[in-house]
Amino acid sequence: MNKYKKLAMNTMIFAIGSFGSKILVFLLTYLYTSNISPADSSTKELLEITANFLIPVFTFSMNEAIIRFGLDRNYSKRQVFTSACCMTGLGLVLMLIISPLLGLITFLDYLDGYTILLLVYICTSSFRSLCSQFVRARGMVKLFSFDGILTTLTLFIFNIVFIAGLDMGVKGFLLSVILSDFLSAVFLFFVAKLYEFLNIRYFSPKLAKSMLKFSVPLIPTAVMWIITGFSDRLFIRYMESSSDKIVLGEAAAGIYGYATKIPNLISMVSTIFFQAWNMSAITENNSADRSRFYEKVYGAYQSIMFIAAAFLVAGVQIITPFVVNPDVFPEYAEVYIYTPLLVAAVLFMCFNQFLSSIYTATKHTKNSFWTSLIACTANIILNIILIPKLGIQGASIATLASYFICYCIRIVDARRYVPFRVNNGKFILNTLVLLGLCAVVIAQPLYYPAYLVCGFLFVVVCNYQAIIVMLKKLLKRG
Repeated sequence: MNKYKKLAMNTMIFAIGSFGSKILVFLLTYLYTSNISPADSSTKELLEITANFLIPVFTFSMNEAIIRFGLDRNYSKRQVFTSACCMTGLGLVLMLIISPLLGLITFLDYLDGYTILLLVYICTSSFRSLCSQFVRARGMVKLFSFDGILTTLTLFIFNIVFIAGLDMGVKGFLLSVILSDFLSAVFLFFVAKLYEFLNIRYFSPKLAKSMLKFSVPLIPTAVMWIITGFSDRLFIRYMESSSDKIVLGEAAAGIYGYATKIPNLISMVSTIFFQAWNMSAITENNSADRSRFYEKVYGAYQSIMFIAAAFLVAGVQIITPFVVNPDVFPEYAEVYIYTPLLVAAVLFMCFNQFLSSIYTATKHTKNSFWTSLIACTANIILNIILIPKLGIQGASIATLASYFICYCIRIVDARRYVPFRVNNGKFILNTLVLLGLCAVVIAQPLYYPAYLVCGFLFVVVCNYQAIIVMLKKLLKRG
């Protein structure tokens, strides 16, 4: 099987595994907006972000190292898994020791009543991540995908019980995630026989050091991206507006959180592909035609993503009622206004993710850090400037601008390590048309549906050729 077909096959397996789980995630979003107020939704979002912030810090981003070293035939899988588990366990113990200090941080007041559940959430999520990433590193992609469906199904059931049934709100959400992740970790540990790879005798200080050298620069990288999303919600929640017409506060932060749900569809498509692509990028790192491989794959990937983004922006008003429920809380009715720019922002985040695979495959993770630092700094500065003046839309603009800045830097820097050609002219044209679609949705001029349809069709015509080229590669025999 050639590298293109292998990439397509793995992508298809991940897609099948993700399709059912993502449908359930949409149902969960509808469940949340039907049972949790905008203010409590803001707390829920902040708890999730806090967990995602602390996980890479106290696990040393071992989930990234385990896939990179686990796929490399030069390392023993037993040593990789045992060393990763030991380092992760050490980090989590450290987290539990210093966790009382979290109560001293003023702006973390939303943790009141949730701290213990949050810590358990982090531990179970970290354990599950280690198990699932190692299963993927062993090439057990079907099991990995099946576990994704199973985990989301159990999460869905627990949410119905705790939130819809027992009306436990945010605590019900945290309990649902904890139980779902724990069951997933136990399932993978025994079905994939991971216990055969876990023994203190397999711990290698030398390998652990190498894994830390690889993963430590990824810790601030992950933190930077989370801060980029975290700061948006904090600024919206706590900043004072410069005008009576600009509404900020807990409810506004909740609305912004749900405005990110439809853009996450783009992220979903990218994540499915990236799971397969990351494996190919690592295994093909030393191949002779590596640059050509990147050129063809990135060209098709970029085209598909632009088409998907244009479709979501053009149809955002139709899609939004299926994701959020404005009948119970009318504030959710305006979510769609803030969604288009976030769709464009997530699109550039996905491109950044693709380029980060170069840093991972070539072990230049320090570059991933400093490019993320620039994006994070730009995001915070723009949030401070724009949110008081433009409210929620200011946060959307700041997020879009910071991801775009990161892309401009990475598309130059990453290609120093894997040189491959990109069509910058087509990229600029696609970007301008997409931003035009965003402006149409926000401004809603006369006959705006016609503009949306024409803009979407233009993006399709502009991008179909790269997809055809990739299909020919896949259909080619031999």
